[in-house]
Amino acid sequence: MFQVDPMSRTPVYEQIVEQAERFILAGIMNANDKLPSVRNLSVELAINPNTIQKSYTELDRRGVIYSVPGKGCFVSTDALEKIGGNRRMKLEELKKLLIELKMAGITYKELEECLKAAFSDSLAEEMGNWKGGDTDD
Repeated sequence: MFQVDPMSRTPVYEQIVEQAERFILAGIMNANDKLPSVRNLSVELAINPNTIQKSYTELDRRGVIYSVPGKGCFVSTDALEKIGGNRRMKLEELKKLLIELKMAGITYKELEECLKAAFSDSLAEEMGNWKGGDTDD
């Protein structure tokens, strides 16, 4: 399910945090679902277990997951609301970006097309593909 890009400028632990949040937003992971164990995920992704632990600690700090000693980490019941609230704070950043795009000559019509595409069913289908774990192995 999780994938990391070692060539990305985004740190690996942040990639895992972002993917977990996207999986929750897309409904791939739901409240009280168990996350892979630190050990299993570190073996699967061939990365240091401390990196996975750092990701899980950050998700816990954000209130997206909770841990049960001896059992593992689970998606919190209010994870969607927590992530949604964090995402709503990005609206101000989006507004600034939209102003920059307008100044660069991007038209309202182009932005409208982009918004329609982002909110279309095709985006949900794309996120659903993550669940299937399609690989060319």
